[in-house]
Order: sequence, then structure tokens, then C-alpha cells
Amino acid sequence: MVDQDITTYIPQRDPFVMIGRLVSADGNTTRTRFTVLEGNLLAENGFLTEPGLVENIAQTAAAGIGYICRAENRPVPVGYIGAVQNLAITQLPAVGEVIETEVTVNNQVFDVSIISGTIRSNGQVLAQCEMKIFIGK
Repeated sequence: MVDQDITTYIPQRDPFVMIGRLVSADGNTTRTRFTVLEGNLLAENGFLTEPGLVENIAQTAAAGIGYICRAENRPVPVGYIGAVQNLAITQLPAVGEVIETEVTVNNQVFDVSIISGTIRSNGQVLAQCEMKIFIGK
């Protein structure tokens, strides 16, 4: 669906990129894939840490917004996590594991997106949360 350089759609740069490929984005739902690599900034003891999972969800949301902005020839905005609610982590993904993340926009009020995010690996839910993201101008 999209070009290979994920940084086209997100403001983050290495070593802080926590998504690998934009699978789909339709304005309401965004899906990404990411392979946890050895040496990842947010990996520890062979696993992506809790902050890495939260950042993965936030960057998936950013990629969806970025994709739409690029399609409309607008600059990709910077977003800021305002709140994380109902965070549930059942398992940390191991180095080498591929995770798939889905983010759905529940509500958009001015410059604030309220989203739900779910991370899966091999069909099993690893983490989920709700998040408020403030979008910069």
C-alpha cells in the first residue's frame, strides 16, 4: 500500500522509530508492522519494553495522520502523548518477533485525537490501551 520509508509518515527518526511498515490507513483505522531488532533503544533483556509498546501505538497513530497529510500535500505534524489509559500488557515481544498494531480513532476534538490501540503477535493480543494525542500545528 505505501512506500518503504516509514519516516515519510512520522516525525520520529532513528534510533527512536518503533514501527517498520505502514500496512493500511483509511482515516479511522491504521495498521503497522514492526520487527523488534536487537539493539532497539527500547528493548531490554531480549524484549521490547512497556515504553516501547506504548510508543509503538503512538507512532502507529502518527503514521495514519501522516499518511493522510502526505496524500493531501500537507506537512506531517508532530504529536504528543497527553494521556494513556487502561493500559493492559499481557506479554512483551521478544527480539526477532514481528508485532502488528492497529489503532482506531475513537474521537477527534480540535487538535486532540482519542485513540484505541492493540498490539498483536501471531494473533495473540500483547498490549492494548487508550490514548489522548495532541497534534501540533
